[in-house]
Amino acid sequence: MDLFAEDGRGETAADAAARAAALRAEIARHDHAYYVLDAPTIPDAEYDRLFRELQAIERAYPALRSADSPTQRVGGKALAQFATVRHRVPMLSISTETDTEASGAFAFDARVRRALGLDEDDAAVAYAAELKFDGLAISLRYEDGVLVQAATRGDGETGEDVTSNVRTVKAIPLRLLGEAPPVLEVRGEIYLRRDDFERLNARQAEAGEKIFVNPRNAAAGSIRQLDPGIAARRPLSFYAYGLGEVAGWTLPATQTEVLDALAAFGLPVCGHRAQVRGAEGLAAFHARIGALRDTLPFDIDGVVYKVDALALQQQLGFVTREPRWAVAHKYPAQEAVTLLRDIEVQVGRTGALTPVARLEPVFVGGVTVTNATLHNQDEIDRKDVRIGDWVIVRRAGDVIPEVVAPILERRGGELPRFVLLDRFPTCPVCGSHVVRGEDEAVARCTGGLFCPAQRKQALLHFAGRRAMDIEGLGDKLVDQLVDAAIVKTPVDLYRLGVLALANLERMGEKSAQNLLMAIEKSRGTTLARFIFALGIRNVGEATARDLARHFGKLDALIAADVDALQQVPDVGPIVAKCIAEFFAEPHNREVIEQLRAAGVHWAEGEPQGSVAGALAGKTFVLTGTLPTLSRDEAKARIEARGGKVAGSVSKKTHYVVAGAEAGSKLDKAQALGLAILDEDGLRVLLNETDTNA
Repeated sequence: MDLFAEDGRGETAADAAARAAALRAEIARHDHAYYVLDAPTIPDAEYDRLFRELQAIERAYPALRSADSPTQRVGGKALAQFATVRHRVPMLSISTETDTEASGAFAFDARVRRALGLDEDDAAVAYAAELKFDGLAISLRYEDGVLVQAATRGDGETGEDVTSNVRTVKAIPLRLLGEAPPVLEVRGEIYLRRDDFERLNARQAEAGEKIFVNPRNAAAGSIRQLDPGIAARRPLSFYAYGLGEVAGWTLPATQTEVLDALAAFGLPVCGHRAQVRGAEGLAAFHARIGALRDTLPFDIDGVVYKVDALALQQQLGFVTREPRWAVAHKYPAQEAVTLLRDIEVQVGRTGALTPVARLEPVFVGGVTVTNATLHNQDEIDRKDVRIGDWVIVRRAGDVIPEVVAPILERRGGELPRFVLLDRFPTCPVCGSHVVRGEDEAVARCTGGLFCPAQRKQALLHFAGRRAMDIEGLGDKLVDQLVDAAIVKTPVDLYRLGVLALANLERMGEKSAQNLLMAIEKSRGTTLARFIFALGIRNVGEATARDLARHFGKLDALIAADVDALQQVPDVGPIVAKCIAEFFAEPHNREVIEQLRAAGVHWAEGEPQGSVAGALAGKTFVLTGTLPTLSRDEAKARIEARGGKVAGSVSKKTHYVVAGAEAGSKLDKAQALGLAILDEDGLRVLLNETDTNA
């Protein structure tokens, strides 16, 4: 193939290669600004445009894909197991100073001075003082500036190859900045910020999946997933703090300069570090970070002291595989023991009921704690926590305090077990029924349209583009409307006037008029959109469309029992139960009737029982990136012709539509011998072929 041949658009592969290289460099700069410097340089939409342009070039010229391309961060096949990696330079641990007071710093300095043969008249030793991150130690191997391997610590001599997972961590550069040496192994810590950890646990709870105990476990568990797609969905961060093997590079003279050099290569290096002198400097750093500890955005369990001069580190050497020149200086534990007086619940934005422990006030982690989370019923059962127990409470920074475990030897007699559904059969906020699915960890309020705790989430979903499509009704406006008690249920949207809206922050009369026009336009909709807008759990767009086609009329859907609902294609017992429970709640039916009275309407037809259309009864799975159609567009076109789009490949799948970077779904389809289409093949089925092409 002639690399410089034109592609029919007047562009040569050489042009494409130059543009791809420029895009990779530009995207890398924006990634560094966003994930390392926390100073975004362009809007998200512009970043997405650059990313899509690079994807398009690499699809047209597959040979231009490179290991350092940002398009290679996400994806890859799930592994059967991790390969073993032998560290060329062992990843050794450092000793811990158990004395958590200032005297611990003085003891370390005294040991260093003795080992170096210094007396009282000799100058103070210079140290690099850093944070001890509470995450997962990792080794990154860069060759000629490109990330080629990432490995866990393991036993210090051998670890596991987790390269595919680590590539998904956007704070880790795939290519170093500047003139990188032939070999540079960077040691550091993968961790989760506290706010990211809370959001991750909220998503896990919403999905009825495992709740992580702490950010460290979540970070370690994410990196050790055999499927890199799981790691890609976890908001992981990274800090570099040292070196492994290095070739072709003159080492700086000090640890401080090493970190400066790593930062210059584009690697994240924590700003909370200092070059200090003597025991007094170490103790002052320990005290300063201790005062800041609760305000840090991530967990630490101490600080680390290192003799700053690398020559002195080499002179000091190791003892029993631990360096004499470094130590971890811990802080007091952020745990305490107190009495569990009661268990209540909080109702979240999605209706999830979270058990909350009411505690005898106890001072822990710098504050007085009176409440702590118990996560869900499964966690209460697993820990065997009971009202009246003496319990261990842990607090780390701004993370919500949690009950770790009961102290069984202090349990007085046989205390009754706490059963959430027995204690709270109805929602404490709105009085609607509380249910818990058979395979779910979370109990939920069924009053989604009515419950005050769920108002904001319910309104945002109701107004969404694929639901009632009320343009201009976004998060900030919903916050104002709910906080000012102007809107309590979706019905109140259709009662809004210009004056109430115009007086809100950053609205004005013109914006108010535009929103009212959008609300008025939304009165006329489709039954499928209205069903989806109700926010019934486990009812997405496709299921809403199937329900509308099957029953034809809303009243017929409301009256359907679980058996009747399961007659709808692809509605199983779990979804049928969610639908029946939603319509069984009087509060929800009342809001629906009020919406109809407010003029929300749609054309109702006769029940169809089966889907009409050229692709009726056919199930499709989409994987990879199509040349011109987004996944949402492809899905909409398939469903408009009666087809169904599923999320996973099975023997019941009729067609798999595969684009660039298709992953394990394509492999499974090939193994099952299923029909595989590209975008052109899909268009033929959709009868969208361009006859002029």
